[in-house]
Amino acid sequence: MKKFFSFAVVALAAVSMFSFASCKPAEKQIGLQLYSVNQDMKDVDASLAKVAAAGYNVVETLRSPQCFGLPAEEFKALCDKHGLKIVSTHHSIGMDPEKEAEIMEQWKEVFKGLNVMGAKYCVIPSFKLGETIEDLKAVCDYFNKVGALAKEYGLKLGYHNHAFEYEVVDGQVKWEYMIENTDPESVFFQMDVYWTTKGGKNPVEYLKKYPERIKMLHIKDDLVIGDSGKIDFEAIFKQFYANGYSDFVVEQEMPRGPKDEDKAARLATMWEGVAKSAAYLKNAEFVK
Repeated sequence: MKKFFSFAVVALAAVSMFSFASCKPAEKQIGLQLYSVNQDMKDVDASLAKVAAAGYNVVETLRSPQCFGLPAEEFKALCDKHGLKIVSTHHSIGMDPEKEAEIMEQWKEVFKGLNVMGAKYCVIPSFKLGETIEDLKAVCDYFNKVGALAKEYGLKLGYHNHAFEYEVVDGQVKWEYMIENTDPESVFFQMDVYWTTKGGKNPVEYLKKYPERIKMLHIKDDLVIGDSGKIDFEAIFKQFYANGYSDFVVEQEMPRGPKDEDKAARLATMWEGVAKSAAYLKNAEFVK
């Protein structure tokens, strides 16, 4: 009887521990676009350690298949070492109809590198859109071709906006034209909420208007997320989640200062900023 009682106690304790672990909330996935710390990436290993220590567990890198001078395999190994999941990269190759075959081969190498890194997105960070609707249509056609190729590698091709995409050409907002004239199966959009606001637009309204096309967000502020009070991050996140998406990364511009200011001081401000942004998002109840 005593032996049975002891076994029962141990079993009950194990069940309790399992139940507690099951109820423990999952760790938030807080991402960082590594452009944010680009000025201090000479020692990639040490800098990725700082990114993790600052509170991030997801990264969006720059370029592929070389990242900060490292082959895709080596870069991924360092990210794995520091518990950083690579979700995406920013990479762009200009279009040239006369060299289309060559350009597509270049994209293939980009996508192969992203496969090695385990990423699921490839985002074009900016592009020369031209001055006419005909120019813009040519860009959309190019994106459709590249996006179709990305699909062959199990990837999604995205486009990241700044403010100039909200300019009007022939009576149409460029960004809206791009969304409406690219293939939903091949191209998505990564909305930068800061630049959208700077462009005079409301990020939430666009999330409502194009719920299936905006699959990723750049979360950005003047410097530290939430400090300026100019952007309603809570409303943005709630609508983004309601649309069925959750991938986002923080992007911070390099802190600017007087030319004679110590660079080390600016780098310290940079690292402090990305850490404060991570803390803000981790503590925000509206971020899942």
